[in-house]
Amino acid sequence: MHKIALYPGTFDPITNGHFDIIERGLRLFDEVIVAVADSKEKKPMFTLEERIIMTKEATKHLERVSVVGFDNLTVELAKSLDATVLIRGLRAVSDFEFELQLGYLNNSLDKNIETVYLMPKLQHAFISSSIVRNLLKFNGKTDHLLPKEVQNIIGSMTSCTLQ
Repeated sequence: MHKIALYPGTFDPITNGHFDIIERGLRLFDEVIVAVADSKEKKPMFTLEERIIMTKEATKHLERVSVVGFDNLTVELAKSLDATVLIRGLRAVSDFEFELQLGYLNNSLDKNIETVYLMPKLQHAFISSSIVRNLLKFNGKTDHLLPKEVQNIIGSMTSCTLQ
């Protein structure tokens, strides 16, 4: 049986921590679909299209990974893609309560949906997109936090903005 997992998130931008979770997901599932949420209520730094491009570039060398954008309920997207598992990342105990509630909510909306929680490697556990965005606002160093493809895209965006 072909097991498809959906990894939803805002990915504003995708970080090495996210990438680590994707790689771990590939060890467990036949296919991982990274679902980039529109998330207008979060007021992302990057547009949905930019986040999709960054995510596709960061994962283009990984077989069995695809990237989609979405603006509907995660369980509806999962059903439309034949995904029965949602992947969620946990960096710290503080993430767990929110993620547990979200997992229960998603399962209450669709009994066929299971949520799997994966932890990134310890070296990536402190990385969050919000930390990266704060560093970017102040031209801080982010190359150790982002996949090189994402760093290059952001670098080219920054140089265009500065000209």
